[in-house]
Amino acid sequence: MKEIWVKADPWNKELVTTALEAGAEAVIVPKGKTKDVKELGLITTVAEDGDLKWGQDIVYVEVKSTADEKNIIDLSRQKKVIVKTDDWTIIPLENLVAQTGNIFVEVADIEGARTSAGILEKGVDGLIITETDPIKVRQIINEIRSGEQSMELTALKILNIRPLGMGDRVCIDTCTMMGIGEGCLVGNSSQALFLVHAESIENPYVAPRPFRVNAGPVHAYVMAPGGKTRYLSELTAGDQVTRVNAKGKTMALVVGRVKIERRPLLLVEATGPNGQVSTILQNAETIRLVGTNGEAISVVKLKPGDEVLAYVEEAGRHFGHKIKETIMER
Repeated sequence: MKEIWVKADPWNKELVTTALEAGAEAVIVPKGKTKDVKELGLITTVAEDGDLKWGQDIVYVEVKSTADEKNIIDLSRQKKVIVKTDDWTIIPLENLVAQTGNIFVEVADIEGARTSAGILEKGVDGLIITETDPIKVRQIINEIRSGEQSMELTALKILNIRPLGMGDRVCIDTCTMMGIGEGCLVGNSSQALFLVHAESIENPYVAPRPFRVNAGPVHAYVMAPGGKTRYLSELTAGDQVTRVNAKGKTMALVVGRVKIERRPLLLVEATGPNGQVSTILQNAETIRLVGTNGEAISVVKLKPGDEVLAYVEEAGRHFGHKIKETIMER
C-alpha cells in the first residue's frame, strides 16, 4: 500500500483533520506544529522538528539530468526522496521507480495521483497531496485507496465437499461494511485463495454482519495489501486484509477484531489451472463462496461441478512474500 501524505504547510488544521479521518499516513506541517497535530490524533508528522525530519529522514531533489537520477538512487537507500522535475515528465520517474524505492512525488489532483501511482504498474512509494480543499483531499485519498490493486480471479470447479471434525475457526471483523459479491481471499495454499463472501446477506438464522468475513481455520492464508499473505491465526486489531469483489477490484480493510472459536469444519476441494486445490471453512449455512456470476453460494449447498471464484498462482510463499522455488503444497 502506498503512503499518502497531506501537505498542511502553511498550517491548516482542517487539512490535518481530513488527513487523519481519511487514513493518510503523515502530514507535512511547519516547525513547532507537531504538538498541535498530536492533540488532534495519532499520525506521523513531517517537519524540521517532526517525527520525520527534513534532511535527516526525507529530502527534496530536483531532476535535471541523469546525474540527478543517480544521486536520488543513492539517497533513497537511506532516506525518503521527494522528486521534482522542471516540467514534471514521466520518464525520470519511470527510471527511478524501475531502480529503487523510497520515491515520493507531490500531486495536486486525482489525475496526477493516478498517474504517479501507476507508473510501470508499480508506482511511486508515496504521494504527497498539495491540494488545499479538504473535500478534494478526501476524494483523492479515497480514490487511490479504493483502486490500489486489481486482481484477476479465476473460476475453480468444485470436485468434492465433505465434513471434517472440529477445529479453531477465525472470524475477521473489519472496520468497513461490505456488499454483495465482496469478501476476502482465503485458502489452504497460496496456490489458490478462494473468495469467501462477507456476512452481508439476509438469512433466517442470524442478523447480517456486513463487516465480517467468517474466513476459515487458523492455519489458512488470507490475502493482505501489497500481494502478501498472512496466516489467519496471526491477525490482530489494526492489521489490514484485502477486500476483493467478484470483478477483482480490491481495497485495503482495517481489522477491528478477530474471533477464534471452535466450530465444525468442512473441506472444499476444487480444480483449476494449477490442478487440485482446497480450502477449509466452517460447516454452516451462513458461510458462502462467490460464484462466477458474482452471487454468493452457501457452502452447505455446494455440489460437484459448481464453479467458484478464486485467485490462483504458482505455489510458494516465504513469510507471506511470493517467491519462486521448488515447493509442493497439498
